[in-house]
Amino acid sequence: MNRREFLAQSFGAVSVAAGCSAFPRRAEALPERPNIVLILADDLGYECLGCYGSASYRTPVLDSLAATGIRFDRCHAQPLCTPSRVKIMTGKHNFRNYKAFGVLDPGEYTFAHVLKTRGYATCVAGKWQLYGRQPGWEGKGSMPNQAGFDEHCLWQVKELGERYANPAVLRNGTLETVEGGYGPDVYCDSIIDFMTRHREQPFFVYYPMCLVHNPFEPTPDSPEWETERGQQDDTYFADMVAYMDKIVGRIVGTLEQLGLREKTLVLFTGDNGTNRRIATTMRDGQVVQGAKGSTLDTGTHVPLIANWPGRIPGGRVCDDLIDFADFFPTFAELSQARAPDGLVADGRSFLPQLRGKQGIPHKAILCYYDPRWGDHKRACFARDKEWKLYDDGRLYHVTADPLEQHPIPDEAGAGTAEIRQKLETVLEIVP
Repeated sequence: MNRREFLAQSFGAVSVAAGCSAFPRRAEALPERPNIVLILADDLGYECLGCYGSASYRTPVLDSLAATGIRFDRCHAQPLCTPSRVKIMTGKHNFRNYKAFGVLDPGEYTFAHVLKTRGYATCVAGKWQLYGRQPGWEGKGSMPNQAGFDEHCLWQVKELGERYANPAVLRNGTLETVEGGYGPDVYCDSIIDFMTRHREQPFFVYYPMCLVHNPFEPTPDSPEWETERGQQDDTYFADMVAYMDKIVGRIVGTLEQLGLREKTLVLFTGDNGTNRRIATTMRDGQVVQGAKGSTLDTGTHVPLIANWPGRIPGGRVCDDLIDFADFFPTFAELSQARAPDGLVADGRSFLPQLRGKQGIPHKAILCYYDPRWGDHKRACFARDKEWKLYDDGRLYHVTADPLEQHPIPDEAGAGTAEIRQKLETVLEIVP
């Protein structure tokens, strides 16, 4: 086995142009193409959900989905929103396709494009922020239709405006301000309408939520909604988490009412860690501070819950490493799509794990992070379940040192030398 083959088997980076494919050649036959609903919460680390041990917030809907589906305990996103969104949509590491903050290259092939080749109706609602607003990048990103979506209801495409109270929404190309409305309800309503109209054909819903990103404001369920609407206070974060959970419940409830629940895979995850201002979350008896933007585990470790009645065995917990590049090939395998010529993909399908099988999990995953925005610094690391190696040589035993305060010296011993060698092999795919 040469080094390239070793990388492909150990890590999953493959190139269709080189004769390999991220799309399995013999995907397990399914009786029909299932609907897919992917919900991506904004700035929500794993510590915020009850099913992950949180005692600070109310998340009964998501806790129930985890209890009757599968909870992944080691899902890792990028530390910041655009890097994560570009990665999850394309199945590629950022060094391959990340151009600038708030930009999705219009030439990229997304998971929506994949599913459209298999006859899926596609919809995106919520937060876009991929068309380009940074100086020098205005309008150089992607519009929703360029990214493969038939319909959209989105905040922050070309114009900014409000995302919560009285939101500014681009609905299928038409900009409107919904006076008296609440953004998350508007986006959810559009998804419900889409699912209702397309219930006779397979559909893909991508819901990149605005919740629970700051500004932290009252929700319609907050006692202060009528008097303090639009006012900011960090204490409203708990109300926003609860409302996020409620919105998920509305979507799942609609699927049940339409008779589509057993035909639909529902996935819930987060785009990065929680805002750093949220510093008092209690999880399993310990205080956790959010670390959005940081490469600490609390900056990349996000929830991943999958629920599909009759298809996913309930009450399961999976300890496999899941990378954001893995969603793309999972959807490809699920829909039995074929890869276009020349496609490069870095993920590995976790459909076998969803079906209760062993699959071929990652031995280690890669994070290449160069956001080019704000004060966030470039970083690159490879990690397995216990160890993290940065490309500058720093090695951490993250299970014992989650805040990465004690780097392991090079001369620590033969055991760590072997770990370094394994993780350095993963880092070698970065130019």
